[in-house]
Amino acid sequence: MATIKEIAKESGVSIATVSNIIHGKPGASDETRKKVLETIKRLNYTPNVIAQNLKQKKNRTIGIITEDLTVFNTPSIVDGINEYCDDHNYQFVLGNLRLYQKYNKKFYTENKYYKHVEEEFKMMKSKQVEGIIYIGCHCREIKCIPYDLGIPIVTAYVFDQDKNFTSVIFNDEQGAYDATEKLIKAGHTKIGVIAGIKESIHTQERLLGYQRALYDNQILFNPRLILYGDWDRESGRKISKELIKLGVTAIFSMNDMMAGGVYDYLESIEKRVGKDISLIGFDNREISTAYNPMLSTMELPLYDIGKKSAQLLINSIENENEKINHDIYKINCNLAERKSIFDFK
Repeated sequence: MATIKEIAKESGVSIATVSNIIHGKPGASDETRKKVLETIKRLNYTPNVIAQNLKQKKNRTIGIITEDLTVFNTPSIVDGINEYCDDHNYQFVLGNLRLYQKYNKKFYTENKYYKHVEEEFKMMKSKQVEGIIYIGCHCREIKCIPYDLGIPIVTAYVFDQDKNFTSVIFNDEQGAYDATEKLIKAGHTKIGVIAGIKESIHTQERLLGYQRALYDNQILFNPRLILYGDWDRESGRKISKELIKLGVTAIFSMNDMMAGGVYDYLESIEKRVGKDISLIGFDNREISTAYNPMLSTMELPLYDIGKKSAQLLINSIENENEKINHDIYKINCNLAERKSIFDFK
């Protein structure tokens, strides 16, 4: 591999001139710039990024810690971070805790797994990263992030209500509002809800969005039309049976898995989603396109969560003397519109 010294010799210019051209600095003529760039290409020169960063006393490297890289939300968030880093000349080191693979859902609520998180943060800092993004595999409040590392930290898909660090999550209330509004615009006024676990912050936020959409459209709120499931398909089947008995013409399911239960129940009574009952889900999981007809659902902005997280972290790194406001940023969801909603007249 060619060196910058060899590029300079081959081009008949100084090492400083080659360096300035590589870094986009002015001073060289167009002819010289063209000659040097052609030589770089011909000799397949690659800048030594590590050496350059050491000279600048900055390594332009961030750490990414994932709770579990195999969970559906995580790859798209990492991809968003990756693109932002590429665009801003940053590298990243990836650490995967594999918590879901090891412990299933237990670690969501049990703090005995916190030590694994703390150890990973210390390990990541030992790699000389300038900041860390922590990606959760279930959106929830967490209390396991060490605050005394001395480098900026941003969390994605999880948050700290006390705002000890900056967090980026999706907007549950807005997503539920738009989902309900979509059903209302299709002519439905008796809209049932298959809610998640009652204590879940997602359930609570999505109920707020549902109620606000009814209020804005002057539809009387009926609490009997809200029934609580457990996020799994079977609870969706049982609840849809009860809601249909109550005469609903449309159902908002708070996730795509419970929406699957609606398809199951309607098939058992020889009725169809999109013809006899309008249905909208939440998450835009892969399974939503496997239903027949395909499910309209609110898409989580995972890629955008990643990009925003990287932007906030890199801004903190590059403006280290500025005061940081540790806020919770909410990114809006988008509707993935398919064939599960019909116009009710």
